[in-house]
Amino acid sequence: MNPFKRIHILSRLLTLSLLFLAIANPLLAEKKVKPLRALLITGGCCHAYATQKNILKKGIEARAHVIVDQVHSSDSSTNPPLAIYGNPNYADGYDVVIHDECAARMDDVATLKGVLAPHKNGTPGVNLHCAMHSYRVGDHKVPSEHGTIPSLWFDYLGIQSSGHGPKQPIAISFTNSDHGVTKTLEDWATSNEELYNNVQIFPTAKALATGFQHQPERKAKNGNVTPAKDAEAVVVWTNDYHGTRVFSTTIGHYDETVADDRYLDLVTRGLLWSCKQLNDTYLK
Repeated sequence: MNPFKRIHILSRLLTLSLLFLAIANPLLAEKKVKPLRALLITGGCCHAYATQKNILKKGIEARAHVIVDQVHSSDSSTNPPLAIYGNPNYADGYDVVIHDECAARMDDVATLKGVLAPHKNGTPGVNLHCAMHSYRVGDHKVPSEHGTIPSLWFDYLGIQSSGHGPKQPIAISFTNSDHGVTKTLEDWATSNEELYNNVQIFPTAKALATGFQHQPERKAKNGNVTPAKDAEAVVVWTNDYHGTRVFSTTIGHYDETVADDRYLDLVTRGLLWSCKQLNDTYLK
């Protein structure tokens, strides 16, 4: 064979080999990523959890190397019989727990301590919307003292909230754009949502975003009138719970919000941050 032709063939083979390696290496690297395991807890009052649990699972798994398992109760009361109750080891084998339950009347202290057990032992937590209004073991409208029984759940969350305004759009403004969770996100406005108040913000919490909502005049059945006002509250934050990372957002009442790409981006980044894996390896 002509030596020049042989060199040409070898050169083409080398080029093809390098091209194959360039394509194959990222694929091989992707296969080597061990997915994080997340436990998503849903159920209880006032929300379409049967739909939202699947939106969250699909949205998170599409954005990151995370496998989301579900614990769901179809009970729509304010004290749903969640399967995790009575089992302080319910999070064994999981890298993070996502609390999306609405259990406002679950006030048994022993049960609450069991829910908190994995987080006190180092399992990160993500808390969505009505999780902030769950596990009220005291007067949730009065600022609780850090470290006391009424403050058990609030100490974990980092913020105490007692209620919300009307269902109106919320303008979300990211107030800490240097944080890993928020640095790629932009301000946005939801459709109708619920703005949760802030009874108090604990020193361990770090605010990431504020929500602004115009609340129109409201007339109660008894004739009492609540005048119109503009309300503001922290709606996205992180918390240091005995050295464990916790991420929370009070946004997420309606399916339309939960299915919004901006919301799913926020929750996914918060989850990865809580696991100390907010990086290109785990982001898809």
